Amino acid sequence: MAHTTQGTAWLLHEEHMSVLALLERCEGVLAAHGKRPPDTADASMTRFLGDLATAIDGEISDHFAFEEEQLFTRLNAGGYAGMTGILMAEHEIILPMGRRVSEIARAARRNGFTSDGWTGFRQLLGEFIQRLSSHIQKEEMGMLPALDDILDQDTDGELAIGYADRR
Repeated sequence: MAHTTQGTAWLLHEEHMSVLALLERCEGVLAAHGKRPPDTADASMTRFLGDLATAIDGEISDHFAFEEEQLFTRLNAGGYAGMTGILMAEHEIILPMGRRVSEIARAARRNGFTSDGWTGFRQLLGEFIQRLSSHIQKEEMGMLPALDDILDQDTDGELAIGYADRR
């Protein structure tokens, strides 16, 4: 199989940058609205809530699944079991939290936010931003360099092509 110049680590890095940009949008929305529930009839808020839910349900969930199905076993075999244990434990916290954020965002697109609902969403989204940002930083500093160490060119190419085809 032909090697891709955009290997597995590069693809994951690109997704990390995309998710970090989304998390910055989240922080901007939280800062702009403070304790006042936003008007979900506003087109930019509707778009934001949809983008957030879509990213969590698709890109973030798929990213975690790919790591768990294709990379963590290889990393464990390469001597990185401690790191993958930490990352897996974070997945088990972040993904259910993200699914809850997505559910609330989708419901808010339809029904808006109550004052209490917005307060709960703000708190949950703030924690989600913090945990996911920290997780991405760990992957950038630890997992991606480790992948470059343990994957040979052919395996890296096959994984990258398979992952790109999933997206």
